[in-house]
Amino acid sequence: MKLALSTLLSISAASAYLLPFSIPDAQQIFALKTPEAGDNIKTPYEELPLIETEALQDLITVEALNASAIELYKIANASLGQYGHPKRVNGSPGHWKTIAFIIEELKGLKDYFTFETQEFEALDGKVFNYSLSVNGSDIGTVKPFQLTPPVHYLHGELFAVKNNGCSEDDYEGLDPTKKQVALIERGVCAFGDKSSLAGKLGAKAVLIYDNESPTSIISGTLGEPTNTTVGTLGIQRGLALVLLQIIAAGEKVPVTVNINSYVGLIKTKNVVAETIYGDHENVVALGAHSDSVAAGPGINDDGSGTISLLTVAKELSKFQINNAVRFAWWAAEEEGLLGSNYYASNLTPEENHKIRLFMDYDMMASPNFEYQVYNGSNAVNPVGSEELKNLYIDWYEEHNKNWTLIPFDGRSDYVGFIENDIPGGGIAAGAEGKNSQNGKVLDKCYHLLCDDSTNLNWDAFFTNTKLIAHSVAVYAKDLSGFPARNTIEAKSIPEFKYRGSHLII
Repeated sequence: MKLALSTLLSISAASAYLLPFSIPDAQQIFALKTPEAGDNIKTPYEELPLIETEALQDLITVEALNASAIELYKIANASLGQYGHPKRVNGSPGHWKTIAFIIEELKGLKDYFTFETQEFEALDGKVFNYSLSVNGSDIGTVKPFQLTPPVHYLHGELFAVKNNGCSEDDYEGLDPTKKQVALIERGVCAFGDKSSLAGKLGAKAVLIYDNESPTSIISGTLGEPTNTTVGTLGIQRGLALVLLQIIAAGEKVPVTVNINSYVGLIKTKNVVAETIYGDHENVVALGAHSDSVAAGPGINDDGSGTISLLTVAKELSKFQINNAVRFAWWAAEEEGLLGSNYYASNLTPEENHKIRLFMDYDMMASPNFEYQVYNGSNAVNPVGSEELKNLYIDWYEEHNKNWTLIPFDGRSDYVGFIENDIPGGGIAAGAEGKNSQNGKVLDKCYHLLCDDSTNLNWDAFFTNTKLIAHSVAVYAKDLSGFPARNTIEAKSIPEFKYRGSHLII
């Protein structure tokens, strides 16, 4: 398989360090090598039956899914000694062991797949504690932005930024010789752009408030910091409007901002496997993320997707195929889709063009699930995204399952592919939203410690894994009805509000 990325960094697996913020562009995945013949496939490939969707679906079992879920939770416990609870967050022992587990499973399929890891440097950030006081009074309704730089007890004066803080003109009157904290409304440009521009023009810290809800405390991610990004907190709109009135009346508003945080780079890796067989000029690609959040083991999010892909890959090896299939397990999704974005953005035009479609499988087994389908449209997404949507809908309807559409809003690993003009689609079972039928949270343990091997709905897990098998079987057999990728062009795509679970704008 040709993964075509630029030069590989040689750095220690344990490396994690403070700024600089820039990540080198020149990195490359190792070239994949055709494995030596093994004895794990008893029947020669030429004697295997041609892939059929029902035959592949029939091989999916709850027992296999359950065994892998239990194993993945054991793996998460590798982080107990360092962190005090099970987790598979990027860079943790639990995540490194997850990668090792995926690789070990793929080694058993070496007669059918080539596989390799793609190493890259991912942003890593932690906020240990933070505080805000206004005129000497502590403000409890405040949140830090992910990847915020630290600020050590800055005693300054609040400065009201005009408009949305996206243009230098909005900062007229800001005095870089003073310790001023910029108060900025959400909207128009990304949070990171606001913080960076404010810092460039002399602000020592930034407070961002929502442009809609008066009570919600806005928070998100600043994305990759620049040399001028400053410490940034989110506050309630209601509080901000009161402070703006005070400033408009000509009074000064003293504030104290403290953020104890860390931002740096950490080595991690994607795992990518491709069938030895099938047409490598027409690749069917699918992926799930291998990491969890710091709060818990992430067995539904996205251990379920990780397991579904491994299960389907194992069973696929019992069939002949016409088109090559590429399975990927992305690192650092929870840090802002870093692994998948890195992979997709570093494809050469030639390698990009070979990927006919990408299917994202993130959270397959939510306890109070919905059968969710990404609402791909050929009018605004790469052509073929709508056909993917229809494939999922048709299958759910054929099996008498209620389904619902969800937007491409930037919350999972389809983003990098859609932004690089590769048709995208996928399914999910739901996160922190509420089930439209019963009004209860879809996954009560979303991003929490309780997302363990008991936090899985087996009906959803089994059904969605069978649908994943269907999607692989259909396209591995025949792409003739799927829109051709004749050109790679910068398509008009929707503006994504999220990078993973974090708001960016």
